Amino acid sequence: MRVTVAAGAGFYLFLYGFESAVAATYALFAAISMAGLSHIPGSGRQRAAVLLPSVPACWVLIVIGTYLSVRTWSAVLGMLVIGFALAFAAVGGPRPAGAGPGLQLMYILPSFPPYDPGSLGERLAGATVGLALLILAEAFLLPDPPTVPYRELAARAVDTAGRCADELAAPPYALADGTLRAARERSGSLRSSQVPEADRPAGPGVRERALAHTGLATRTLLARLVLLPRNSGGPVSARADLDVLQAVGAAVREAAARLRGRSPAGDARAELWRVRAALAAGPAEDAPPAVLRRHAAELEVADAALAVSTAADIAVRGRAAATAAAPGRFWYARRSAPSLWWHRLAGHAGGRSVFFQNAVRLGLALAAARAIAGLDTLPHGFWVLLATLTLTRTTVRETRSTVRVALTGTLVGALVAAGLLGLVGADIAVYAAALPPLMLVTFAVGPVKGVGWAQAMFTVVVALVFAQLAPATWQLAEFRLLDVLAGSAIGAAFGLLAWPRGAHDELRRSVAVLLRIAAEIVVATTAQAAAGGPREPVTTAPGHRSLQHALIMAESAYAQYHSEPKGLAAPDGHHDWQAALLTGHHTLWGADRLLVPPEPLVVPPMPADPAAAVTGIGDRVAANMLLTSARLDPTGDTPDTPVPLRGPSSDAFSAEPPGAPRLYYAAIAWLASLMADLERLSGAAPRTGVPSERHPP
Repeated sequence: MRVTVAAGAGFYLFLYGFESAVAATYALFAAISMAGLSHIPGSGRQRAAVLLPSVPACWVLIVIGTYLSVRTWSAVLGMLVIGFALAFAAVGGPRPAGAGPGLQLMYILPSFPPYDPGSLGERLAGATVGLALLILAEAFLLPDPPTVPYRELAARAVDTAGRCADELAAPPYALADGTLRAARERSGSLRSSQVPEADRPAGPGVRERALAHTGLATRTLLARLVLLPRNSGGPVSARADLDVLQAVGAAVREAAARLRGRSPAGDARAELWRVRAALAAGPAEDAPPAVLRRHAAELEVADAALAVSTAADIAVRGRAAATAAAPGRFWYARRSAPSLWWHRLAGHAGGRSVFFQNAVRLGLALAAARAIAGLDTLPHGFWVLLATLTLTRTTVRETRSTVRVALTGTLVGALVAAGLLGLVGADIAVYAAALPPLMLVTFAVGPVKGVGWAQAMFTVVVALVFAQLAPATWQLAEFRLLDVLAGSAIGAAFGLLAWPRGAHDELRRSVAVLLRIAAEIVVATTAQAAAGGPREPVTTAPGHRSLQHALIMAESAYAQYHSEPKGLAAPDGHHDWQAALLTGHHTLWGADRLLVPPEPLVVPPMPADPAAAVTGIGDRVAANMLLTSARLDPTGDTPDTPVPLRGPSSDAFSAEPPGAPRLYYAAIAWLASLMADLERLSGAAPRTGVPSERHPP
């Protein structure tokens, strides 16, 4: 309804009110391209918020397209650069990715002859009116019910964490069944797959990064609280437990209030820092192993709560947050928006990024389509590029199936359009009356029934549009069919030549790289933990940046992998890819927790037995990471034999060597969680009875 009202009103206003066919064309296609052909996620008001700042970008693209259409070679070069740039902007999240196809059309439409800079004013006026009508329709016509924003989802999960802390701090010092269910539900609600695209904090800005960080830290905190072992260390230890849990509860409630826009009066985070410092100073190293395990778990809870509080503060106040100077995890806190955008773009500027692959594939395909349409002087060459843009997919298999269905639909639509044009002839009133209801049906049925229906009905729509702009015969439908055939063939060719398997191989490769880097970090971290030495709060664990980049590559490949045909996923159905991503996050967080203290200190070396035990277990976990990586890497010599992750040394996780310090038990808990992640990745059920920090489902 919205696209029909906006496109139809602009088209009829300029065509019959001002008798400007140029302005009418741009008003119609501006609304159709940014709503009917784009995929901007969210409610109408959310889409309107994305469309409003897109208007100046549309002006620039129309101006560039108008002047570059003077020569075919200049239009092709512009199509290559702009096609790549707009497709690559998808690294900024679902909103720029969704607006990309519509913005592409804002360059494609004026890039075809005639070269007429004199009509630039009409083009801009028509596009502006069409976009303005679309924004108003999205914002006010048939409003959608409001969705729960991510900040509120995070606040609810943080409230649940506070409830967990309160229950653990009061008799019977255990979580009720209802609280356990709530913790799992709230944790699951923050997973990106459970959050609507428009509400996901996926952008490169400070606040969006911090909000995503808040969600990850909250899920970690809930998992730590759910798995917190019981206290068995006597009254003194129990008192320290209460102090920690009470401070955690106060800090997270303060964070939840801040996420909801309130300004807490106190400073619970400072109190949590004080309690955390006192906790780090005890208990005695000769305390019973059960006490040391509990102490290591409490430190993890305190660190996770501090991360939640800090990230929530930055998410609300941005660079003005008092804690924005925090190093390590919050490296982005004081970076400018252009700097963060550059960091995101530079991180994906390479052949291993699926965003880069998609941008190269689409940019080359559109440039080739523009060259062929210009050199062969195809009638209505705009349709060639439109077909290439809308039918090119990320895998050759999906492109082939899409093209087959689209050509069938276009053939049916062309036959209907040819019959209609032949029967009606030059009676424009019939076309004018039939266009609005047909548009309404097209944009209502097409997205539901699929690309075949969409192509069939859109073919009839454009026939009715062009029949009103100029005298048309049944040959218009023939041109439409030939142009779609040419555009789809170009899309299929580049889908075959450029990364034809899409994210299928890239996911395996990126996860393999992630596991190799994680294995190096595990070995280095356990070695440093055993050797002791000075620790500084301003540095990150060794290999942090490399693993962070590998994790970004794997996450983007994982997101695209799930958007591709399910048939490709069948051979890898036994792999839990999300467990691989959690392995990366666990490696980063655990290494930082073990090696990066909140303040400078000197860590004494471990005694011989605990040092040998922790490095031995670390080497075993790293070896399993390398073996799993070798199985996943899509190369010709990939081993097919399943790798047994649990060997004779598995019981070492529960060993209690004499003289083992607190750091030993913290490292063992971290290594056990990584082993559990590897087992989930390989499809094996994680072994119970091993200390772990696994996330709830």
